[in-house]
Amino acid sequence: MKPTPVNRRGFLRGVGAVASGAALSQFPLPALAKTKTIKLGLVQPVTGPLAIFAEPTQFVIDAVRAQIGDSVMIQGTKHPVEIILKDSQSNSNRASSVAQELILNDEVDMLLATSTPDTTNPVADQAELNGVPCISNDTPWQPHFFGRQGDPAKGFDYTFHYFWGLEDVIGTFMSQWDQVATNKVVGALWPNDPDGNAWGDPAVGFPKPMVDKGYSLVDTGRFQSMTDDFSAQISAFKAAGVEIVTGVVIPPDFTTFLSQSAQQGFAPKVINVAKASEFPQAMAALGPRADGLSVEVWWSPHHPFNSSLTGQSSADLASAYEAETGNLWTMPLGFKHSLFEVALDALSRTEDPTDPDSIATAIRATSLNTITGTINFGAGPVPNIAKTPLVGGQWSVRDGKPVLDIVDNTNTPDIPLSAQMRPIG
Repeated sequence: MKPTPVNRRGFLRGVGAVASGAALSQFPLPALAKTKTIKLGLVQPVTGPLAIFAEPTQFVIDAVRAQIGDSVMIQGTKHPVEIILKDSQSNSNRASSVAQELILNDEVDMLLATSTPDTTNPVADQAELNGVPCISNDTPWQPHFFGRQGDPAKGFDYTFHYFWGLEDVIGTFMSQWDQVATNKVVGALWPNDPDGNAWGDPAVGFPKPMVDKGYSLVDTGRFQSMTDDFSAQISAFKAAGVEIVTGVVIPPDFTTFLSQSAQQGFAPKVINVAKASEFPQAMAALGPRADGLSVEVWWSPHHPFNSSLTGQSSADLASAYEAETGNLWTMPLGFKHSLFEVALDALSRTEDPTDPDSIATAIRATSLNTITGTINFGAGPVPNIAKTPLVGGQWSVRDGKPVLDIVDNTNTPDIPLSAQMRPIG
């Protein structure tokens, strides 16, 4: 008979049951609350091409430590809290490896992860395999859930995720396109990665909704990230008369595409690309070429939400970050902050912090107003997934600095507009 594999949770449960049974048979003890160091393992792409997503990480960790001190109150008992940061190096295999280290070596009580499917999916897979509660965000929910072969009928036992979905970004992007007079011919830049494959998927991605709304698609196929030549895509776009470019592209590839487009005389009216266009650092590096680029906006100082942890408004958090780091605010800042809001709130409601099932039960019951909106894992659209609001934004270059305005709030009218969408140039 083939032996049954034992994960960390199963092994510790078995050892604990034997030890507890032996002890109780000799000395029946009263139930007393015991202080336990709670270990949170955070996986981020600190280095590599996705490092721009992790820029606010240390600021958030320091702010959380300053707010909670060295402990969290659980069922009337203070428990020390340790935050352990691991670098995925922007590599999914590395993300899986460091998640294993956190589980098996550091024996963390909860895993946390953000910053695209390359990080969140392998970390969540290791958490599910080993029975360790995990909270993640900053990946559209379909690439995260279905990319991990999630079953909508039952979901997962230990992994929880919140962010917007493809339906939201598709609606937001097309609402932005509708505001500019074009020929409705769209060129797509979708790489061969979990995001690109999901966004370009005929069933759940952009193609069908685009056709339904009268847009025609020019899709040259999936390309490998960190490519140095977009001539084939640019030639196809020019031949088809493309006036709108969309995609989900890492910053280095987007810079290459823009440079080669200028060299080859390709000047669309709208460039609406996720990932690369989300960051002021990347836009600043583009100089005047950043003016008019547009993007989905998942968090900004304009968002009318407050932190459950510090009481700060979105504008307050952005200002504090800029004052302390000297960097411009960035969208991941809000989501890294809310990740700890959700984690600490769940821990505070946990009946038994020594039991992964108890922690998972507390996470599942979360309904919390955070700096990124209300996180409610019971609301769907599938088990253990919560959705957050999404609006459309456009970059302007003012006094030499990139400024992101909210130009579309069709699906989330409580987030105010700050400008109107305009064509590039």
